[in-house]
Amino acid sequence: MKKLMLAAFAVLFCAGNVLAEKVVIEGSTTVLPIAQKAAEQYMDANSKADITVRGGGSGVGINSLIAKTCDIANASRAIEAAEVKTANSKGVNPKAFIIAKDAIAVIVNNANAVSALSKQQVADIFTGKITNWSQVGGKDGKIVVVSRDSASGTFESFNALALHKQKAVADALMQASNQAVVTTVAKTPGAIGYAGIGYLSSSIKALTIEGITPTAETVLNGKYAYSRPLFMYTNGDPKGEAKKFIDFVLSKDGQKIVQEEGFVALK
Repeated sequence: MKKLMLAAFAVLFCAGNVLAEKVVIEGSTTVLPIAQKAAEQYMDANSKADITVRGGGSGVGINSLIAKTCDIANASRAIEAAEVKTANSKGVNPKAFIIAKDAIAVIVNNANAVSALSKQQVADIFTGKITNWSQVGGKDGKIVVVSRDSASGTFESFNALALHKQKAVADALMQASNQAVVTTVAKTPGAIGYAGIGYLSSSIKALTIEGITPTAETVLNGKYAYSRPLFMYTNGDPKGEAKKFIDFVLSKDGQKIVQEEGFVALK
């Protein structure tokens, strides 16, 4: 009987160890490609690790951390005071790790003749004060505003940095991810949107803002107006595989992934 009990305990102990290797990461679609690539490389080097990466938006990730349904929340914005209060009430202590930097690029359809805007023009376009491209030096044509949804950290960051928390136009085409914004702008003549620098491609055109192009250099030197940090949040100090994974993301190899995915490395 004693041997059976010891054997059962050993099985449970081993099962606990296996479960402890699993890490669930959820949140920002901006951080998503970094987290996915890093998870792939980390699991290749650590056979016992089992990392699941999901998107959904920064708000979704932070809410999942608060609900204790994920181990790491990806966010393209800082956690809000109200979210911290809710988290603390549920016994969760969010801890932030800045894992990269980003520029929110303002993008237009490739057929658009406009290549530069001022910060005021950007604010006026996205709040509906400017509605035709002829008002900013382009050809006559309706401006089609494309935006992220309200669960997005990119939405909140852009709203704070570019719109100074004014309401965006009511008829904006709301998209669930950075890639969806890029795809919509690429397919829609007259469209303007915004996305993380890692999502820039030849399918769309990034505008200069106040004469400054969104690049790694202009993010690091602070010249590009719509720059921001990217985060991973844990419940208190991370442990086990979650800690090892974040350490990997912050390492030289992890920061190389940040650069390969088109974002701005910390060092």
